[in-house]
Amino acid sequence: MAFLKSILFCLIHFNNPFRSKPKAGDCIEIFRGNYQHWALYVGDGCVVHLAPPCNFTYSTANKMASVLCEKALVQKNGLWDVVGNHEWRVNNDLDKKYEHRPVQVIVRDALDVVGCELPYNIVARNCEHFVNELRYGKAESRQVSATLKLFIYLSLFQPYFNAKRYLLNR
Repeated sequence: MAFLKSILFCLIHFNNPFRSKPKAGDCIEIFRGNYQHWALYVGDGCVVHLAPPCNFTYSTANKMASVLCEKALVQKNGLWDVVGNHEWRVNNDLDKKYEHRPVQVIVRDALDVVGCELPYNIVARNCEHFVNELRYGKAESRQVSATLKLFIYLSLFQPYFNAKRYLLNR
């Protein structure tokens, strides 16, 4: 049954003309509603990813709990086990900004930390930081950067909106 599940998964996900087949060292972006989970493809249908211990089942309650976790476990799992029924894609967009490290080094370093418990912080040390640090040597999260930029933008204009509301309600 697991074999048939793997075949079906490959037919559905790898034959999608808009999704390229992952290669070792590729960053995998998994769309999970309000956020993206990130993993690193290491070959043979497997990924390495940073998973807060309280988040492995990916239930709604555990999504919230993952925000509160201070540690996360580096796991090696089958790509389809991590992706589940969510959309995903190979996303090496930071290749435009940084040169990626040699593939053998990326994969070796990823496999070396499997089973390790690492510090986890939704803003400073999340799964996207982890994957980008492995691929580029730079712990960066565009997901967090975009959110922080939005908060900064809104906080800069908050006094303007408050003044406008005050003037309109006088």
